Amino acid sequence: MQPPTLREFAQQFGGAYFSTEGALWRTLKLLLCKPGELTRQYLAGRRKHYVLPLRLYLTVSVLVLLLVRLLAAASIAAPDAVKVDQGDLNDISLDIGVGRAGLRDGVFYCEKLPAWLCARIQRRVDIKPEAVAGVVQQVGERFLANLGGALFVLLPAFALWLKLVYVRRRMRYTEHLVFALHVHALWFIVLGLALLPLDGARLLLLAVPVYTVLAMRRVYGGRLGPRLLRAGVVSVLYLFTLAFAAAGVVLWSFLG
Repeated sequence: MQPPTLREFAQQFGGAYFSTEGALWRTLKLLLCKPGELTRQYLAGRRKHYVLPLRLYLTVSVLVLLLVRLLAAASIAAPDAVKVDQGDLNDISLDIGVGRAGLRDGVFYCEKLPAWLCARIQRRVDIKPEAVAGVVQQVGERFLANLGGALFVLLPAFALWLKLVYVRRRMRYTEHLVFALHVHALWFIVLGLALLPLDGARLLLLAVPVYTVLAMRRVYGGRLGPRLLRAGVVSVLYLFTLAFAAAGVVLWSFLG
């Protein structure tokens, strides 16, 4: 008996995973049409007919991140995508929270940062004008490559903030993590649809906060006022986490 070819293997995997009667489509239908119900089903132990939360998140996020990377890479590689004015090169500022570095009137400065970090930043900013476009393109490519890793910081942090605002519910952290996986999977689906070249596609992003609040109602219950307050607290904490993660990815991409 001959081993299956790569094409046959892909067809077998796709047939089992993407079939119209498969768990993926049942999972997506419940995820899209009933906010929070997929989490309720999982926490209630009814998991056999649905894709597991982590697998669902990984499947959706990988596909959408691939789309983001392809679109962004095409934009970065486009002719004249990076245009640099000579005057811009004389004044560059990089704020890293505890300190700053850059060029002031063409002269490098570094304040309140370790010497080794100052040296690495100087090697990046003190370059010839004709090399700037290449460096910017490299930084953009590194940023896209490291973006997926940053998401694995955001997701557990989101679950942690939920644990914080719902501390009196005495729910386990893993229960909040399941909710975070499902919600983030939906966010990725919306992001992927918003990236499509269709009129008004970006308006779909407005559905994200509405969906999240509805999902919180089904999973956590409670009155609308306290729920909106909790959602606001989680949003603020999440935005701080997002800013921190984004700054870390940018810095790593710039200095790597």
